[in-house]
Amino acid sequence: MADLLWRPAPRSRLTAASPPRSPKWRLLPSAIILGVVALTVLVVPLFVELNEQYVDLAIANQPPSAGHLFGTDELGRDVLLRCVYALRVSLTVGVVAALISALVGTAVGALAGSIGGWFDRILMRVVDAIASVPHLLLGIVIVAILRPSLSAVIISIALTHWLTAARIVRSEVLSLRTRPFIDAAIVGGASRLQVMTRHLLPNVAPQVLLATTLMVPHAVWHETALSFLGLGLPPHAASIGNMINDAQRSLLIGGWWMSLAPGLLLIITTLAVSGVSGVWRDRLNPKRRTELTW
Repeated sequence: MADLLWRPAPRSRLTAASPPRSPKWRLLPSAIILGVVALTVLVVPLFVELNEQYVDLAIANQPPSAGHLFGTDELGRDVLLRCVYALRVSLTVGVVAALISALVGTAVGALAGSIGGWFDRILMRVVDAIASVPHLLLGIVIVAILRPSLSAVIISIALTHWLTAARIVRSEVLSLRTRPFIDAAIVGGASRLQVMTRHLLPNVAPQVLLATTLMVPHAVWHETALSFLGLGLPPHAASIGNMINDAQRSLLIGGWWMSLAPGLLLIITTLAVSGVSGVWRDRLNPKRRTELTW
């Protein structure tokens, strides 16, 4: 009886909660999808040219078949071929706009974090003021000023999406400024420009590249929204937004494939980019892993 009373309690098998493992299984399918999409939008236009003025009413509004895998639209144009060219435009806009946004945001964030003081406070208040305006609304204003075109769409997306990169770079620079190696560089006679280019920017480069990659899907959806509203490419041009806008009329006569095909390709492509970016984010910061959307 005494042994039962004084028997030590069994050790609990529960240990401190450890961060979940990175969902590496998401990387392979996302990378495969991105590879197929990139190969398709680069190779297909080299062999098959899209005539945006092509009209063949004899094969208009045909559902998916062996001859036209995604069917044809109300003018007899092949939906699959137009989707390939539309994805090419969307990805080009997304990548170029994301790179420009990253450059602008990195410059603003690095200056704000390295100079500090009143300069930092003024820049951050400007960032907060721009962030308070919805991106799409501000993008519509910019495109309306510049007149709808591909370059206007890229500029509008770049000027409305650099805020995240600026905040990330600023916070990283403020954290790095307190490190001993920065003090050693300053004591060694390094100028402020040398400290920024040799020590601060190389250390924030991984975060900037990650933010740029995560910005691509957002920029693609932004371009699609502008084109859907008639503020992107010309109506006859192959664009995801234009195709979805044109497909609205076809839904009334049962042409579901005209909106399903471009919308599904857009969702799959952007989710693949987000999947690769999420795995990369987890590897950069394993202590703050989050579940990805797939």
